[in-house]
Amino acid sequence: MEFRLPEYNEIPDVGLFLEQVQRYVASALSPLTNITITGSMISNYVKQSIIAKPVRKQYFREQIADIIFVAAAKSVLSLDSIRMVIDLQKDTYSPKDAYECFRDELTSEIDRLFGNTPAKGRETRNNQYSRLIREISLTIAHKVYLEQVFEDMKKEREEE
Repeated sequence: MEFRLPEYNEIPDVGLFLEQVQRYVASALSPLTNITITGSMISNYVKQSIIAKPVRKQYFREQIADIIFVAAAKSVLSLDSIRMVIDLQKDTYSPKDAYECFRDELTSEIDRLFGNTPAKGRETRNNQYSRLIREISLTIAHKVYLEQVFEDMKKEREEE
């Protein structure tokens, strides 16, 4: 699979309307078959304060980058967990640095999974079953880890 998200500076910053944003994000994520994005989904993210409100019905680079992240992340995380990640990101990184980190990590992992680059520190096998089991195990482990991190974050917020 050939996959490349646009760099932050390649994302339009001229003000796109909802339908244009939906088409742009869908196109950027199109190689990832399990990810969909609709205008109503984007509107819902705005209503839930996950994405900043459009300015005069237009979305700009930072919002579009966030929408790309949310659309991809929602395939494995709840919207509450995604909101926590975005909140943490805003406390830690600039919007550009946060998006570039996500873009680099996702592209690198997809390249690795689809054999475009060798796995680091692991024996690579051409046996499809062995590879599937390894990746299923990796996905489960990552999901369990993330769920625990988000549960801990929720507890910390409740104690505050």
